Order: sequence, then structure tokens, then C-alpha cells
Amino acid sequence: MDSQVHYLPLTPGLFSILVLLFVALIILIQLGILRYAYMRLGVGPGAALLLLFGSLIGSYFNIPITVLPGPPVRSGEVVEFFGMRYVVPVVVSWPGTVLAVNVGGALIPTIMSTYLVIRYQLWLKAALATAAIAFIIHSMATPVPGIGIAVPVFVPVVATAILAFILSREYAPPLAYIGGSMGTLIGADLLNLDKINGLGAPVASIGGAGTFDGIFLTGILAVLLAGIASPSRPRAA
Repeated sequence: MDSQVHYLPLTPGLFSILVLLFVALIILIQLGILRYAYMRLGVGPGAALLLLFGSLIGSYFNIPITVLPGPPVRSGEVVEFFGMRYVVPVVVSWPGTVLAVNVGGALIPTIMSTYLVIRYQLWLKAALATAAIAFIIHSMATPVPGIGIAVPVFVPVVATAILAFILSREYAPPLAYIGGSMGTLIGADLLNLDKINGLGAPVASIGGAGTFDGIFLTGILAVLLAGIASPSRPRAA
């Protein structure tokens, strides 16, 4: 069962698009075009690339937490939602729905968000951003049979960039990352754990299929959008 828990959350074609976006980001940073945006996030270009690379590779790995009893699971399918195609892993025998934590879509963003909150002492503003985004995402989250909970891809990106800029012009980039990633995880996955049992999903991955694409794009686009509007690099507390 452990080997079947690990799989790409998207189809190879859509995952390749994220990889190409990452490669383009490397080129732009090396040219110095986007270097200032990540400096405003509070990390250097090398650390930013390592963060995004870890998220891409980590999306393949899920850490099982528990097994939820439920109806027979779906297997070996591709489910489409809002134009995105998510993969239902192939299984032979399965005890029920395995609740897991995705490394690239949940564990890494949580560690990074915690670091940013502590570094810039954004306790209140980060809490407000996370709560607001969680409310927005939760209202739009949709249970998808075979996958779990899914949200429209660009909603976290646009919402977090706007909200972060409203809360703080100086700290908009780190707030965008924190609010987008944590708000999506809480609003889409954690607040909908009670709906997972009846979806027939072999693996319900927190931060995995259904939310990984939104969280990964938030790490790139929301930070850039907020970084463009931010006047200078935020000061560490």
C-alpha cells in the first residue's frame, strides 16, 4: 500500500506545464528580471528556487496518517475539474480512503509559512489573511468523487495577492504566500475532512490533488503580483 500512496497529483501533461513554468522562472531569475520579487519575499533567488523545486518533487510523495472507512474506491481514472485533470491512482486492493499529507503541497508550504510569520512577526496579519482566504476557498471548494476536495486553480492566486496588498503594502509578498498556502489548505482540505468518506477516493491527500496546483501557483504568481506593488524589501523583525 505504501508504494501506491505516491503518485503525481496531475496528469503528466499538466504537470509538465508546471515544470516548464519553473524552468522559465529559473531563466528569468538568472537574467535578474524576477530577482527583486523573491528578495521582497525575504529569501534569496537560490532559496526560492529550492523551495519551488522541493514543492514540485514533493508533490509526488504523500505521508499516510490514517485510513478512513468508506465505499469502494475508484481506481485508475482521470477526473476533470475546472479545466484541470487530476489523477486517481491505480490500486489493486485497498482498505478504504487513506488520509495523507502531501509533502510538496502541504508540508513544505507550512514550514515556509511558519518561517515567514516568525521572521517578520506577522502573527495578526497572517491570521487575518489565512482566515479570509480560508473562508473564500471553503465557499468554493467542491467535493470531487475519486479525488477529494478541489478548488478553481486561480482563485487562491488572485485573492491572496489582493488581500495581502490591502493588509500591508510592505509585507504583501510574505502575506501572499502565507495566506494563499495556509488558507487553501485549511479552507479546502481541513474544513472538508468530514466529506471525504463518501467520495470513493483511494487517497485523500491534504495539499495534494485538487489543491496542489493552486498552492504551487500561489507560491509563484501571488508573490510576484504582491511583490510588484510592494515598495521595498520587508524588514525582518
